[in-house]
Amino acid sequence: MERLELAQVLLCANSTVIKGNLRATRQFVFNSPLKRTCRNGSLRLRSSLASGKIGDGPSSSEDDGRERKSERALILTKETDASGLPIGFHLIPHSEEETTDREEQSERMQNEESEDAEGEEKAQPRVTHNIVFVTSEASPYSKTGGLGDVCGSLPIALAARGHRVMVVSPRYQRGTSEDSIYSGTVELDQRSKIYCFGGVHEVGFFHEYRKGVDWVFVDHPSYRRPGNPYGDNYGAFGDNQYRFTLLCHTACEAPLVLPLGGFTYGEKCLFLVNDWHASLVPVLLAAKYRAHGVYKDSRCILVIHNIAHQGVEPLITYGNLGLPPEWRGALEWVFPNWARAHALDTGETVNFLKGAIVTADRILTVSKGYSWEITTSEGGYGLHELLSSRKSVLYGITNGIDVAEWDPSSDEHIACHYSADDFSGKVQCKISLQKELGLPVRPDCPLIGFIGRLDYQKGIDQIRLAIPELMEDDVQFIMLGSGNPDYEDWMRATESTYRDKFRGWVGFNIPVSHIITAGCDILLMPSAFEPCGLNQLYAMRYGTIPVVHETGGLRDTVQTFNPYAGGGKGDGTGWTFSPLTKASMLGALRCAMVTYREHKSSWVGLMRRGMTRDSTWDSAAAKYEQVFEWAFIDPPYVS
Repeated sequence: MERLELAQVLLCANSTVIKGNLRATRQFVFNSPLKRTCRNGSLRLRSSLASGKIGDGPSSSEDDGRERKSERALILTKETDASGLPIGFHLIPHSEEETTDREEQSERMQNEESEDAEGEEKAQPRVTHNIVFVTSEASPYSKTGGLGDVCGSLPIALAARGHRVMVVSPRYQRGTSEDSIYSGTVELDQRSKIYCFGGVHEVGFFHEYRKGVDWVFVDHPSYRRPGNPYGDNYGAFGDNQYRFTLLCHTACEAPLVLPLGGFTYGEKCLFLVNDWHASLVPVLLAAKYRAHGVYKDSRCILVIHNIAHQGVEPLITYGNLGLPPEWRGALEWVFPNWARAHALDTGETVNFLKGAIVTADRILTVSKGYSWEITTSEGGYGLHELLSSRKSVLYGITNGIDVAEWDPSSDEHIACHYSADDFSGKVQCKISLQKELGLPVRPDCPLIGFIGRLDYQKGIDQIRLAIPELMEDDVQFIMLGSGNPDYEDWMRATESTYRDKFRGWVGFNIPVSHIITAGCDILLMPSAFEPCGLNQLYAMRYGTIPVVHETGGLRDTVQTFNPYAGGGKGDGTGWTFSPLTKASMLGALRCAMVTYREHKSSWVGLMRRGMTRDSTWDSAAAKYEQVFEWAFIDPPYVS
């Protein structure tokens, strides 16, 4: 390292130079101003005073000796800011002992900086965002299906990765004991006025900070009624368009007006809007806010959980949405001729989901398979051509599950705990389930389960067709679910017919779903379509082998068993079948039952591979982060 040694220059009153000297020795080098941390460099200054007359230089060895004796050392230290740029210098006395200490200190500093540089190359800092989830439901506060599970778990996973996350959802009040779920929320001293539906509507906010997430609930009289978030025993609520238009307007205001933790989320937000209920948000950002310079740096990602529900209303209702007239084309959608009610029906409608597909910066689905299916005429429900035109910004990310809640080694609902290293507890769970439901206690008999809504989507028709033939085999079958009254009546009648082999539980109960998942050997999911599906992920986590229709997320998550792979050890986590027919489904079930009865080692391998599969939300959250980065590459939608 080079030391720059400057002899002190003394000036007399008449500015005559007494003596000047410049020598270079090896000692120290300034730190680069490009370093990220603050470091202090030093420059050593030496003064040499001669005894000769003014203007004379040293003329003898005696003078040189006196010069060395009178030599004084000063250190010119450099003070830098956090970016490494110099902001000042200081002269301080310096001794030879201090020189050694400072040299050692300098070397230590440089070594630390080298280590820091190596660390930065290994782990670059992650870009974090202010993320705003907008959703009609979020578990555990509200839930009717997978949407609630996703919006209750993914925000927590993203917050754990360093993002600032807010979830905006309605504060449903049903007038029952279930309302106590909001007991931890606090009403904020903030109210907003929303202009839509021909008037001004005032909303309030409740807030709870839980698991690193700001849970914000919109308070309005339209959310206070019996039933689920969308309807009651008489069907869907007639004012759902109003209720969710209000949610979208309020969600756009929340990051600007709510000082959560002392600071608002601000304008540079990343909105994640879920399904049609939140689909007005990207339209509002483009039409109402960016037109006035607000949210110009924000981005919006649409997450499609089920494209069958699109928020379609008559076109005349567009004037109620609080949008400029010129933006009608973004939401306008026309039914094809065959879908119109009568000859005079023009088929013109407002379609919330269509508006979000047009204006969102990126589009996500809850599995890779579903992202392809919605671009087909069979799976796109009329929006396939529009989605195909935006294929460049369309992606699929498979959902994760809450591995803490769904963990057979600690689940409080099941009879006995077990793990991938010790399966003995699963047999006890099966025996306990058989006793609870009054079935013959037979640990060796294949026990098949079904958990889900009783409607066409879940493949109930195929189960109805197959049950008479399936009951001829040595098997037991359990169903849990509610929905279509005809299917509920069929379950009751089938239980009466096959009392030793079939049980049907009408309704839905979370603890019972855990008990059935742990106690069954096989989980059947013959869904006509399935955007992602969670029950097959829960089943694999519990060592229960899924048999599923090859569609959407089921195809992505379940790998068909191959006994010849891995040198005869086999691979796969279950069985898939296609097409969706009774014969195809029974064929897959019989393969599973034969493997269960006759090839125990292969069955154990299936169980272990399913239980050790990575289904965490952290893995899914990392993929979401990549889409976030892509969303900020392009400019936002403005027209």
